[in-house]
Amino acid sequence: VQLQASGGGLVQAGGSLRLSCAASGSISSIHAMGWFRQAPGKDREFVSAIRWSGGSGGTTYYADSVKGRFTISRDNAKNTVYLQMNSLKPEDTAVYYCAGGRPILSTIRSRGGYHSWGQGTQVTVSS
Repeated sequence: VQLQASGGGLVQAGGSLRLSCAASGSISSIHAMGWFRQAPGKDREFVSAIRWSGGSGGTTYYADSVKGRFTISRDNAKNTVYLQMNSLKPEDTAVYYCAGGRPILSTIRSRGGYHSWGQGTQVTVSS
């Protein structure tokens, strides 16, 4: 499966951005999509994920640092996952990567749970 991320940019603290990740190719090879981010000098960390068993919707997961501010959703017809980011903080600045795979519950927050990655999109939050 191929993943194409978009939607990053520069925003002031307190602002909002929406990231998109469109999947194409072997869609059936994945049952979850996630977002990870990597700030300069730091490891890539889990942000959010959505896992589904068929049809629309799915179960969502969030890192504690973004819970209540970020919302992940899925448009099944468009094979696209969105990450709505509100109340952005300077510490949210990072390159955001979308990922697809078939993680089990214990690996939904781990890079190893995903086998396909999109290119990163830069999110910069100014103070």
